Amino acid sequence: MHTKIRNIAIIAHVDHGKTTLVDRLLATTHVFRDNQKVDDCVLDSNDLERERGITILSKNISIRYGDVKINVIDTPGHADFGGEVERVLRMADGVLLIVDAFEGPMPQTRFVLKKALGHGLKPLVVINKIDRPGSRPAEVLNEVFDLFVELDANDDQLDFPVIYASATNGYARYEPEDDNMDMIPLLDSILKHIPCPDVKLDGPLALQVCTIDYSNFVGRIGIGRVFSGTLRAGARVLIVKNDGSRFMAQAKQIFTFEALGRQEAKEIRAGDIAAVVGVDDIDIGDMVTCEIEPMQLEPIAVEEPTVSVVISANSSPFAGREGDKVTGRQVKDRLFREAESNISMNISETEERDGMIVAGRGILHLSVLMETMRREGFEFQVGRPRVILKEENGKKMEPIELAVVDVPGEYAGKVIEIMGARSGEMIDMSQRGDQTHLEFKVPSRGLLGLRTRILNASRGEASLFHHFSEYGPWRGDIARRQNGTLISMVTGPAIAYSLDTLQQRGTMFVSPGVECYEGMIIGENSRDNDLAVNAAKSKQLTNTRASGSDKGIMLAPAVVFTLEESLEYIEEDELLEITPQNIRMRKRLLTEGERKKAGRR
Repeated sequence: MHTKIRNIAIIAHVDHGKTTLVDRLLATTHVFRDNQKVDDCVLDSNDLERERGITILSKNISIRYGDVKINVIDTPGHADFGGEVERVLRMADGVLLIVDAFEGPMPQTRFVLKKALGHGLKPLVVINKIDRPGSRPAEVLNEVFDLFVELDANDDQLDFPVIYASATNGYARYEPEDDNMDMIPLLDSILKHIPCPDVKLDGPLALQVCTIDYSNFVGRIGIGRVFSGTLRAGARVLIVKNDGSRFMAQAKQIFTFEALGRQEAKEIRAGDIAAVVGVDDIDIGDMVTCEIEPMQLEPIAVEEPTVSVVISANSSPFAGREGDKVTGRQVKDRLFREAESNISMNISETEERDGMIVAGRGILHLSVLMETMRREGFEFQVGRPRVILKEENGKKMEPIELAVVDVPGEYAGKVIEIMGARSGEMIDMSQRGDQTHLEFKVPSRGLLGLRTRILNASRGEASLFHHFSEYGPWRGDIARRQNGTLISMVTGPAIAYSLDTLQQRGTMFVSPGVECYEGMIIGENSRDNDLAVNAAKSKQLTNTRASGSDKGIMLAPAVVFTLEESLEYIEEDELLEITPQNIRMRKRLLTEGERKKAGRR
């Protein structure tokens, strides 16, 4: 055993305070200088993570408390990145389960805890945000215990220690009424309750790669835990792939995790977490071992994608106005580079070789890549997302997700009706105060655009969470968008005079002055058909002016879609144009004549 190391993963539902809690642990253990200015959520280092307030990529850091090194793994809380959570749990001996003292266990709490308990990890429960108005730590503790029982936790796991915390205010306590204002009780509990790594320090080398990083300078970097023996820099090692194939390679450099960064090391002993440089095609689940006594651990399966889109070069009339990377070759090269480092996505060329098929775990998973690319100066267009189907015993199977909705009781009937129209099957309904808790099994197809409909039906008061459950039999056709679109028939800036007339026909997506082109979607029709309109038509001036002839124009604010909402909105005959400064929806065929011909065919 390695008594001077603890490996702990932090798991929680989205926004229950994982990253903030880590900030406080870093400050308590003096990772930062006393006079050093540090941003909040220091582990959410990616711009997208900071803007969205979510963790997208798992992070490895370490803190030193006394003479013990604590390796901390901050994991994503969103279901689209659940595969990342499952893999990195292989590196941990225990988990810090963080639960909001007001909200209690949520859908993703169940998802990540089930994975942790399945790996046999020892849990340490942190009931966070006890300073929040309306917090109910005692009730939440009972709900957490009930969740452990539901998930078949063993007796040792059920006997979990509890810490009460306010990460925002920087304190952790054994009881909510205590008056200490530091994080020491949490650090002491980690040392006391999280087991040391049970490893063979003098055994044959065994490191299993649990996650992949990528560097433009050294290529792929395999990160994993040393389960046995010692890994030395420059050593010749045997790589055993998931499929059983093997080859020799050299661990040119090895790094250990120290504070917020990596530190090059000459050797890393069993129990610690290491990053290995020098193996070109290293992959998830690969074993780094020795040739004389090769070790083999249970393979790690990378979760399969459930949704795909086709990404191709931008072909709109405005192509090349904003980005500096606009050709199909540049887009293709960028996506192949992504395939090198992002093993949870499947990326391949279309049969016609005019675009790239990018498959991931959900709309958010895919949109994070698209948002990153547009910030890098790329212009491209994306088709409607499609779920990935399978065939088993001659039957068509589709991905089914567990969707959980918490909604005020008065709107529960509307939510059930909307879910029923999306082939959702209700499996649970319970009352929590004035909130109704609903659980459904619903096809992934049915979730496209669902969040917007549920928020509209509940006047913004519902919350929807979902994650992949299993593949199930095809559930038939699902009704998509009910309304048609308003399509620009000319190229030019939108004029307030025209928009004032057009808003009687539907909801507008553009404001005065916005540049439009022929075939661009500028609004939603109040009827079920598409309608070509002229938003650039200005009022004709005359020689006579009558009193009151120029009424004041009152325009309703234009509806602005996020990237995810746009992906969910478009239909099969539409595309999403993504540029560094704009997200535009358009028809595949830009002219009305082309669309009519296609309709007749």
